Order: sequence, then C-alpha cells, then structure tokens
Amino acid sequence: MARNGGDVTVESLTALGATHVFGIPGQHALGLFDAIRRSDLSFVSSRVENNSVFAADGYARTTGQVGVVFCSTGPGALTALGALQEAYAACVPVLMITSQIPRDGLGGARKGYLHQLDDQRASARNVTKSTATVRDAAAIPGVLADAWATAQEASAGPVWVEIPQDVLLEEVTAPPVTGLVATVPAPRRPRPEVVVEAARLLTAAERPVILAGGGVRRSAGASGAMVALAELLDSPVVSTSGGNGSIPLAHPLSAGAWIEDRHTTDLLEDADVLLAIGTSFGEVTSNYGTFAPRGRVIQVDAEARVLGSNHDVLGVHADAAAALVALAEEVGPEGRRRADQARSGASVAENLLTRVRTRLDGQELAAEQRLLADLRAAVPDDAETFWDMTIAAYWAWSAWDPRTGGFHTAQASGGLGLSFPAAIGAAVGAGRRTFAVSGDGGAMYSIAELATARQHDAEVTWLVIDDGGYGILREYMTGAFGAATATELTRPDFVLLAEAFGIPVHAATPETVGEIVAGTFTTSGPAVVVLPTTLRMFSAT
Repeated sequence: MARNGGDVTVESLTALGATHVFGIPGQHALGLFDAIRRSDLSFVSSRVENNSVFAADGYARTTGQVGVVFCSTGPGALTALGALQEAYAACVPVLMITSQIPRDGLGGARKGYLHQLDDQRASARNVTKSTATVRDAAAIPGVLADAWATAQEASAGPVWVEIPQDVLLEEVTAPPVTGLVATVPAPRRPRPEVVVEAARLLTAAERPVILAGGGVRRSAGASGAMVALAELLDSPVVSTSGGNGSIPLAHPLSAGAWIEDRHTTDLLEDADVLLAIGTSFGEVTSNYGTFAPRGRVIQVDAEARVLGSNHDVLGVHADAAAALVALAEEVGPEGRRRADQARSGASVAENLLTRVRTRLDGQELAAEQRLLADLRAAVPDDAETFWDMTIAAYWAWSAWDPRTGGFHTAQASGGLGLSFPAAIGAAVGAGRRTFAVSGDGGAMYSIAELATARQHDAEVTWLVIDDGGYGILREYMTGAFGAATATELTRPDFVLLAEAFGIPVHAATPETVGEIVAGTFTTSGPAVVVLPTTLRMFSAT
C-alpha cells in the first residue's frame, strides 16, 4: 500500500519514542488518523480538543515523556489553546500536531476552505515555545525531531506543528522513517563565578531560607540536591504551591507550603539571604504582591526571563539540579558558619508551622481540614493526584502532602477543567489509578470526558465537590463587594449523569467521603464520587 504524509508523521513519532496520541479526528486531519491504524501508536480519544491537551499534559507530567496531540484545523485547533496555556505556564512538554487547509490556501488567501484562518500559527504563538508549518512530507521527520527536542529543553513546554491536508494525503516514495533522533541539549550549568558568590553569601548568612518553586520538581534530581544543600546550610525550606512535594513535608527543615500565609511571608522577608529556586515570585508566591525582601535574594532558574523579573537578585541562569549540586560542592561538608547556634533550621521551620496551625485553628475550619486529612488517608501514598481550580485545591496547594506521588494542579495559568482529563491521560500513561478533584463548576468543563474514561476504561477516581456554583469566586466577590454575582449555577445530577455513562458512582457525605474514595482504589476502571458540601477558604493575609 502506498504511504503518505500521515504515515511519515506517525513513523517519525514512533521513531522518537512516542507510544500514545491524544486527540479528536477532523476533516483536514484524516490523513493523520488513518495512519494511526497502520502504526503501533495507541490513540486516546477525547470529546473536546481542550481536554485532549489536558490529557496529554497529565500523561507528560506522570511519565516524563512528551504528550502528543492530534487535532484538526480552525475551530479544533483554537479550542485547544486554553489547555496549551496551562502547559506553557507549567512547563509541560506537549507536542501539538494540527492539520491545516491545503497549501494553496495558506497565507491569508480567501479560498473559502472549511475551517480557514488567516494565520493559524499566530493564534498559537502566545501559548507555545515554537510553531512550524510543514509544506512538504520530506520535512516532516526533521521538523518533528526539532519540536520534540524543543518541548523537552528546559524550560520545557508545548510546541506546535501544523501540516496541511494535502501534505498529509500525498503519496511519498521515501523509505519509512526508522532512525530519527531528537537531541535535547544538556541541562544548563551555572557559571562558576556565580556559584562561588552565591555559596559565599549562603555560608555567611545568619538567617538563610530556601524557597522551592515548581522548577525544583521539574528538574530531575533537584529535589534530593536541594534537601542535601538545605542540610548543609541548616536552612528551613518553604515550598511554593507549585513546589509542594519538593521536600518531604515530614522533613525537619520543611517549613511547609503555606505560601499565602503572612507568617510564611514574614519568614521569607526576614531572611538575610533567600535562595529561590525555580520560581518567579509570581502572584501567589508573593502573597499577592505583599512580599518585600529585606535581605539578599539569589534566584536560580533555567528561564532567563524569570531572573530579576520581580526583585533585584543575584541571578543564576541554570537548571535547578545542576545549580544545587554545584552550590553544595562549593559550600562543602562543613556547611554554613552559623553565628546563632540556638537558631536551628528545624526550630525555625517548626515555629513557623506552629504559628500557621494556630491561625488556622482560630478560624473554625475543622471541616475543611478534616476533608483534606480524610482524602490524604484514603489515597495511596504513591498516587498521582490532579486538582482543578476549586476551594479544595486551594487548600491542597498548602495542606496536601504529596508523599511519594505526584501533585498536579492548574495553578500555573489558573484555568478550569484540567484535573479530570489530565488524570485520564496520567492513568493511561502510568497504568494505574489516579485521583482527580473538581468543583461542580470546573466539572462541567470536562464532563464529556466521562465518555473517554468509559471508552478507555481509565483507572481514575474523580471526586466532584458540589457546592452549587463557582465557590471560590463566590467568596472573592462577597469579600470584595458584599455580594456575589453570576456565581450560582444550574448543574446536573452528577450521580445520574455518571450512571448514564455506565460508570460506577457514589454519593458521599463529609463523614463518608474518605472511606468511599479509598474503596475505589480497590476497583478497576473509572469511578466517580460526588460530595455535596460547601467549603470555606482560610482568611487572606
């Protein structure tokens, strides 16, 4: 049988190491999907293109591989952009392969093709690391190899390749692609003189603090290297929401991840030397712009644009793991020359956590704390968990102990709908049960993926917390204006809806939800748990 550009595409992906593809067929992309039939790639069908990208995102976060998406031109490609923004902000390697109209319609010509856009690539440039249009099948392997490498190069992120319909369908005579290699640059190492200066500041500091951002979790080996450096410096470690899990919460030097708490902000401000790794001091990390450092800040990041973007810093442009290892070597086994022997890092961390707990205990938030504790007890230590933008997730940013599992949120760009489709993609990639949490508002963004979960028998437990509306926006508006507008929602009976898809579903109460969620981890296939309850956020500081 004659081969075409679609075959070259799937052959190239297979040669690069891809095993799964997420997406939705479309008219201009039929050559891609027909080629899957002649390949060893496994296809995971979504119901909305945005959710296809979320699923690939979850797959990538869990497996460490590039998540691949196939989708069609125009409306399909545009629908995917919101999820690409999350992958871009969270530095997740996703390869988006979208079809295009035939070549003679490119460049804004008004040919009248279905789905035609004046410049489809322009729509993607804001939410991807790179974009490319392939105009000949001979270029497909090289373009995909370059995109594959770019997606993984730190800082990782999504890339966009579009292939016109006629390129996908045209017959090719070149031999099948078998020997394709994508060269990912080695992690960037820090400059020696900067390492020396940073180590000098840290060893001389009286009140050093380490701030662990999401970049620590994304950099292979960085978590262990950071803990080793913290022990050498006897420094407490505060985690951002994205960095939660980079140091075990049970470690004596862990000062938790209560980044929105004023006590934590005070600790960071009081540090005479603050080592910030893999964080830009963004809106949440800065406690909504209130953080004002008084000491010297050392900022480590693989993304040059992050360095000094919010504060005057000693910038270390490097991969987190490479920088941390180099700093530990320069600091040496003797560690920091601490003047105040009574002020140990562990005592500083414990004192902070005690003050945070005291403040929380004074706010009548026992129900919220119990829910997080019950869910933590119910979910296996090594489970991958995915949290949508909902009040329970806002709590989890700080209160959830990831233990040995992955902790994944939509906090990077803050859009709704990630958790369930991402958990499906993660379950497909990991081959074991994952856990997703959504509010009723966010659940409606991805409700169609109940069909995907059933079709692929995905091992995923989806907890829907139903409070009748956009709960966090209700709180924000009430606090700001005294009343909420447009936050209350008409929604379905989630129990009956899950049953309609043939998925086991459980109605829970705050008293039974932990036991029910734990029970789903002894079953196979998808499961839904619906918890009608209204949660409150801890007070803003």
